[in-house]
Amino acid sequence: MIASFRRLSKSKIGTVILVAFGVAILASLALTDAQSFMGSGGGSGTLAKVGGQKLTERQLQDELARRLNMLRQQNPAATMADLTNSFDATVADLIDQMSLQEFARKTGFVVSKRLIDAEIANLPGTKGLDGRFSEQAYQQFLNQQRLTDGELRRLIGQEILQQLILQPVAASPRIPVGVAQNYASMLLELRQGEIGLVPVQAFAAGLKPTDADIQAHYAANRTSYMVPEQRVLRFARIGAAQVASVTATDQEISADYQKNRASYAPKSVRTLSQVVVQNQATANAIAAAAKASGSLEAAAKGKADAAFTNLGEQTREQLTSLGGAQVAGSVFSAAKGAIVGPVRSDFGWTVVKVEEVREQPGKSLEQAKAEIAPRLTEAKRKEALADLVSKIEDAIADGRNFQEAAAAAKVTIEQTPLITANGASRANPSFKLPPELAPAVQRGFELGESDDPEIVALNPEGTDNVLVGPAQVVAPAPAPLASIRDRVSADWVRKQAGDRAKAAATAIAAKVARGMPLAQAAAQAGVTLPAPRPVAVRRLQLAEMQGQVPASIQALFTLTTGKSRMVADPAGGGFAVVKLNGVTPGNAVLQPGLIAQVQKDFQEATSTDYARQFLTAVRKNIGVRRYDDAIADAKKRILAGS
Repeated sequence: MIASFRRLSKSKIGTVILVAFGVAILASLALTDAQSFMGSGGGSGTLAKVGGQKLTERQLQDELARRLNMLRQQNPAATMADLTNSFDATVADLIDQMSLQEFARKTGFVVSKRLIDAEIANLPGTKGLDGRFSEQAYQQFLNQQRLTDGELRRLIGQEILQQLILQPVAASPRIPVGVAQNYASMLLELRQGEIGLVPVQAFAAGLKPTDADIQAHYAANRTSYMVPEQRVLRFARIGAAQVASVTATDQEISADYQKNRASYAPKSVRTLSQVVVQNQATANAIAAAAKASGSLEAAAKGKADAAFTNLGEQTREQLTSLGGAQVAGSVFSAAKGAIVGPVRSDFGWTVVKVEEVREQPGKSLEQAKAEIAPRLTEAKRKEALADLVSKIEDAIADGRNFQEAAAAAKVTIEQTPLITANGASRANPSFKLPPELAPAVQRGFELGESDDPEIVALNPEGTDNVLVGPAQVVAPAPAPLASIRDRVSADWVRKQAGDRAKAAATAIAAKVARGMPLAQAAAQAGVTLPAPRPVAVRRLQLAEMQGQVPASIQALFTLTTGKSRMVADPAGGGFAVVKLNGVTPGNAVLQPGLIAQVQKDFQEATSTDYARQFLTAVRKNIGVRRYDDAIADAKKRILAGS
């Protein structure tokens, strides 16, 4: 919930837009997978008690399914396993939501039905053609999102509670200018010193390992030379290529034409615009003004509750479904330019202008064939592909092996060399699998060596599939020394050179600590080292490095004047001896822009901290008890079922 609040707090606090935005996000989720996940028989054990409420495993499953669907909008291949890192945060969010609900109930803080109704009416998917809330559109919206009215109201109520309770607590914390100025001055602090580099490569000259050295290094570091599990995988593609010969016959095309003959008959098409109002007198006035001016849109301007819409081209059937038979009958009896109405419709009083009239000629069977044939062929190929997949699945279910199942369906088998889980071949570096087979490779490495082969869908539509199974499994093991001898030799040299570089850097640092100049100490290292370089860095520059601050620069800000220390390069390139020669305090008095930025940053952090402290107090007041063992078990079950 804190993360959610942090996002909300960056918008304009205290506006209904925030609630509408939160609700729109919730409403936009496609909950198909949430429903199927619920149907998988998940547990309903208690994970936590929040006041008088219980957080169950089923509730956690539902929330994780919603978050998975949101993730799949960016990554369609995402699974429950991709939520592993956010699992604990999701549990905490649900506990915080329930704590707020209990707090609201305990203190008599009620989110009214009217307030929730208003938010529902503002959702774009709940409006009819007249731009107003429509019960029919609302039901369609709920069906599309696979939500019940109660579920949507619960989600909206949670968002409103979060806005109305948390935002006032955390809104606009005041950070005194004096505090911000002191911290801004710290950012301007200047540190001057020098850095002497001791690269590993400088100590590698003349190092040549013996056979015994290589053997000993290999034996001591066998885990560093492990070859991950390798497999030979078999694939059989089941997709468009396997059903390419399936096409619609002339008889099927003719039958479809006869079945849908009305669609190919001549028809009249009208280009229309309309105005819908609730008052008949207003509709009469708009119709009269439109007939006088010729412009329906101009006639509707300034009229209360008048909703003008360009309907574009409409057939009689289309207009009937939109506005009803009475409106369609009147419109299709009128000539071009006519103002029709007012006519009573399901949405109110409707006035329509016939902008254009076009007679659409019909199509003969021969003319319609180019339209019918591709549609029927596509449908037949989908059916043929589904039959092919079923045939292979049935063969596997009957105990047939990979080759037998593929042969029964007459699909071609392809086999990889030994590959690792990323699809690479150690024996043949040029070997590459098509990128679309990545899900099949992943599943091929998940299957046991004796498991049945499985069909993996390569796209959401199910039109591209592959049968996959392991033909050979080679367990992880150290690579044979003979195959990596040069690598082991180079690693030995690097290790010996690193040890020498560290000893040299340690000696240099000791001499500098006793007062010797850094340049003089570096010159006594016994090898040629880069000359120490002067550095001057402000704290503000560290932020500009976006977390990529060199270890030597970090060390500069841990020292007191005159002190030095040795630091290692995290990448293994060597060592550095850092000495701080002086510190010049910063003064932000002449930089009001920096003070204002620090003040703003502190306000955002303090706002989040206020919200966190308030939630902590709410949990303590309500009484929260977590069942950590149950949560851990649920985590294993839910993520393993991904």
